[in-house]
Amino acid sequence: MKFIVDAQLPVRLARFIESTGYDAIHTKDLPNKNATPDTEINAISMRDERIVITKDYDFLNSFLTMQEPYKLLLITTGNINNLELEALFATNLRSLVELFEGYSYIEMTLDSIVVHL
Repeated sequence: MKFIVDAQLPVRLARFIESTGYDAIHTKDLPNKNATPDTEINAISMRDERIVITKDYDFLNSFLTMQEPYKLLLITTGNINNLELEALFATNLRSLVELFEGYSYIEMTLDSIVVHL
């Protein structure tokens, strides 16, 4: 499974996901870094079948209207620190991966995972 972590989330999250054995990049890894337009992130997601991890509702809008990105993980935790975010992923990454086998849009809050059909 492959992921692309959007600009408003820390590079550290992409590195954490990578350390668990998954292919993960951050927008800072792209040529235009965090200035990469959402349309280009969507194109990379579609081309490489990468799940976009973001807090940006613009990706939700494009997913609902154009079915882009490939798959979407919307983080709706509000402001939490990087350690809390990493702990949230450490607890839930296995479940998320399993859910993404059958679903394309998942939302993660502080205390739940919501699968959108």
